[in-house]
Amino acid sequence: MKVVGFAGFSGSGKTTLVERLIPALKLRGLRVSVVKHAHHKFDIDHPGKDTYRHREAGAFEVVVASDRRLALVREFEQPAQLTVHHLLAELYAGVDWVLVEGFKESNVLKVEVWRAASAKPALYRDDDFIVAIATDSPSHLPGATLRPVLDLNDADAVAQWLVDNGHRFDYDPEMFA
Repeated sequence: MKVVGFAGFSGSGKTTLVERLIPALKLRGLRVSVVKHAHHKFDIDHPGKDTYRHREAGAFEVVVASDRRLALVREFEQPAQLTVHHLLAELYAGVDWVLVEGFKESNVLKVEVWRAASAKPALYRDDDFIVAIATDSPSHLPGATLRPVLDLNDADAVAQWLVDNGHRFDYDPEMFA
């Protein structure tokens, strides 16, 4: 499988880019998964549902499945600092690409998503794992770079760049074991 991260500050457009890349890669016949970092307490379950009731009763894990979907919810008794590599290990092995949203400080190769209008600093000058920059304002980048600069608003071109450079994103979990 190939793994690429998308890093940037909140509001930079990471989610929108990832959302647009998924169908662009699928049109190329590729199976795509997403790993998303959440900063705050979040829930994918709702009060009153059986799975919610099972978790509230103290289950460590609840797996719910149908003929179309599977979901796993795991409760940690103590806060756990999971790395992107822990989450990648949970994924189905038959996926072609994993798009990692967030985890901006991880050691996977990443595309930085940057907008001048955000007035946030760029990450690429201090992060050797950033291999390209997706932006809507290339002339406003805060410093010169030899990295490819991609059009943030052209997901098809970003998808093609990923496919063309796919060999760079091959993931070997043994490197991170």
